[in-house]
Amino acid sequence: MNKIDNLLLDDVSRQAQSNPRLRMNHNFHVSLQSPSQRLLNALEPGTVLPIHRHMLTDETYIVLRGKLWVRFYDDDKRVVEEALLDPAKGCYGVNIPAGQWHSIEVMTSGTTIFECKDGPYTALEEKDVLV
Repeated sequence: MNKIDNLLLDDVSRQAQSNPRLRMNHNFHVSLQSPSQRLLNALEPGTVLPIHRHMLTDETYIVLRGKLWVRFYDDDKRVVEEALLDPAKGCYGVNIPAGQWHSIEVMTSGTTIFECKDGPYTALEEKDVLV
């Protein structure tokens, strides 16, 4: 059984805090080839996630603890929509449509999300990062 509890969230958050990227995944899927990619993603303030998109899949975030901004962009890097995901304020998650430029900004230490998207995993290509 894979319980999602405070012990697991604390462990993944500790790993994120000591990781140079300031984030850490805990995967529930068996392999990168799995048709459903399900994971915890512990994120610390200062982690860098470039504006990017996933052309072949929607992506869903549910905040289990902490808070973060999710921003959607147009092709010219202008913010077209944003949401502060904060369970304490009743905003728990967001679905990001396939092809939508997006990024996040982590607001509190220990922020942990449940993330899911269709697999198999595909690395971002240069054309899917907005520079």
